[in-house]
Amino acid sequence: MTTNPIVSPEVWHQAREELLIKEKELTRAGDALAAERRRMPRLAVHDNYRFDGPDGPVSLLDMFEGRSQLIVYRFFYEPGVHGWPDSGCTGCSLMADQVAHLSHLNARDVTYARVSRAPQADIRGLKARMGWDAPWYTITDEFDADFGVDEWHGTNVFVREGSQIFRTYFLNLRGDEALGSTWSYLDLAPFGRQEAWEDSPDGVPQTPAYAWWNRHDEYPAAADAPS
Repeated sequence: MTTNPIVSPEVWHQAREELLIKEKELTRAGDALAAERRRMPRLAVHDNYRFDGPDGPVSLLDMFEGRSQLIVYRFFYEPGVHGWPDSGCTGCSLMADQVAHLSHLNARDVTYARVSRAPQADIRGLKARMGWDAPWYTITDEFDADFGVDEWHGTNVFVREGSQIFRTYFLNLRGDEALGSTWSYLDLAPFGRQEAWEDSPDGVPQTPAYAWWNRHDEYPAAADAPS
């Protein structure tokens, strides 16, 4: 293996500062892209998609849990997937391990959920084995085909106005790899991080940066409880 050169502290810090300029450019480009994403046109969802949940049938609207924004990850766990029924897709499982504590998303009015075609009894078993607690529903209709996740994993983003649901964004393939942090999901969400420094459309709720941050067990009850 070819190793990188060993240099003095001065040379190392100079190299680091030069790279930092490019890293900051990348960060600002990401902020600009997220701002453009928040201005994407919306696609009205007219079909009443139905799922099985741990407590019985639910609709796509129910999956919002009373919040205004919903992020849905298609997890491949079902007959025909390697490892069934003892385990799910390896890549999807790695993705699930990356997801941060959901209370932080809930505090920004965002619900995260997974969907698969596995029965709820199997989903319960896999969640217990892997230590996952995110909401997870069973697809019962054409939701996966209609939203581009019938053959590959992907993340769909929705917003609701009352009972009307709109699709706002979709991400798949390598785009999914970087997801998992609170910030990566909020940058996909229709309202973003909702912090005052963001470039967002008029009317998007915003608060000062840092002001809403909290320990995951210290958010107001309203952040975790459906309204």
